[in-house]
Amino acid sequence: MHISPKRELKRSSLGRVGIVLIVLVLILAIFAPLLVRYEPSGQTASAFESPSLEHWLGTNHVGQDIWSQLAYGARTSLLVGFSVAVFSVLLSALIGASAALVGDRYDRIVMRIVDALIVIPVVIVLVLLAAYIKPGIGYIIVILSLLGWQFGARVVRAQTLVLKEEMHVAAAKSFGASNFYLIFRHIIPDLGPILLVQFVYAARRAIFMEAGLAFLGIADPSIISWGMMMHDALGFCYLDVWRWCLIPPGVALSLTVLSITFIGHAFEPVLDPRLRGEAGA
Repeated sequence: MHISPKRELKRSSLGRVGIVLIVLVLILAIFAPLLVRYEPSGQTASAFESPSLEHWLGTNHVGQDIWSQLAYGARTSLLVGFSVAVFSVLLSALIGASAALVGDRYDRIVMRIVDALIVIPVVIVLVLLAAYIKPGIGYIIVILSLLGWQFGARVVRAQTLVLKEEMHVAAAKSFGASNFYLIFRHIIPDLGPILLVQFVYAARRAIFMEAGLAFLGIADPSIISWGMMMHDALGFCYLDVWRWCLIPPGVALSLTVLSITFIGHAFEPVLDPRLRGEAGA
């Protein structure tokens, strides 16, 4: 690849803003135990307390400190987002590259499976499965990963069809290299920038989906997350307390998704070099 994601990120002002925002969220998630005074699930006698020096963002309906929940909720969002991104990108790389290298009937079968999975609505699948499976973090990560690789697989397959005609790949194959060797030693390294872009967009989608599912109540209520915080606050929207119960997690989620969107915008020239001149906008 002749376009460097690092260089494109430096060229884009929005990309730099996105990096700053996501680093702040990472700091909040990593150092959460050092930044809060109360356990996120610990209850106090001060329900619906307004923001103060004791509780920076106030407390919710059961007296839980909102700032503590906000900090620990960042861990949930980033864990789901990055885990789903890793697994879905790995699946898309392996399946897409193998389909292009093996070809023939295997390629046709894989692409028909991809076409079928693309039209499946993820939310409906999660709602149906939630009736039979406890909707924990692991469950959400697995389902979102299994239903989120197909778009990337199509891109990887198309690029692999081009790369397998390159001289170094053809030479390795002529010396008897297996498809497994070609994928991990040639295809994936050459597709690094494209896979990085897929990782960014997969993380954004997963963070948004996790928060949306928790907001709808399709999640483990014992898990602290921004979506669950908004779900709990929605029941008290008729009181003034919604301002410090609903706005903080909503702002945190919006800034996180926005930061990843900015980073993705900076990486768009990697997928479409025609946009290279607009990267600095």
